[in-house]
Amino acid sequence: MKKYLAEFIGTMWLVLGGCGAAVLSATFPNLGIGFIGVAFAFGLTVLTGIYAFGHISGGHFNPAVSFGLWIGGRFDGKDLVPYIVAQILGGIVGAGILYLIATGKPGFELGSFASNGYGEHSPGGYSLLACFVCEITMTFMFVMIILGATHKNTPKGFAGIAIGLGLTLIHLISIPVTNTSVNPARSIAPALFAGGWAISQLWFFCIAPIIGATIAGLVYKYLAPNKD
Repeated sequence: MKKYLAEFIGTMWLVLGGCGAAVLSATFPNLGIGFIGVAFAFGLTVLTGIYAFGHISGGHFNPAVSFGLWIGGRFDGKDLVPYIVAQILGGIVGAGILYLIATGKPGFELGSFASNGYGEHSPGGYSLLACFVCEITMTFMFVMIILGATHKNTPKGFAGIAIGLGLTLIHLISIPVTNTSVNPARSIAPALFAGGWAISQLWFFCIAPIIGATIAGLVYKYLAPNKD
């Protein structure tokens, strides 16, 4: 149960930190952190989460990552479903904490609540196809970075930095396209509070990251000198 709890807390932190930066700070009057700040917020939550919980659970905090590591032969399949459940529940709790904080300001409007979207709900108005390609590609590279950074032949102690900066770069590329998911738990959590269109488009942000992670697991399994 310790590793499941670690995944729960780590995913809670990711959603609270990343989505919290988007909801509370991105456009704050005169001091808004913008896309760059939000990108770094997501990267920093993963980086800090890995160093806090990586030695307990591996620091996945993302159903797509767990799935990709399983496909790549680096994660035991018996833990896959419990990890995904813990991650989704942790994300929902993180979004719930953010909701309680955000609604403490008079006049707060929920809006999209940092939900992911495509088509008319894409921040930049990108098409379904463009968003599909983006999410698959970004998740593919994210899982490839994780598999490479945690390989036994890679210098030890630096994986969290590579993974955190990798997620930051992914957000810098794709926030205008989909608001960046690459993580079904991150998408599910705010969508449950936003409702409406965010719920109706949620299928997309569960399927596309899993496809990208699956491809990454297969490709890295072929490329790597061994599965460890």
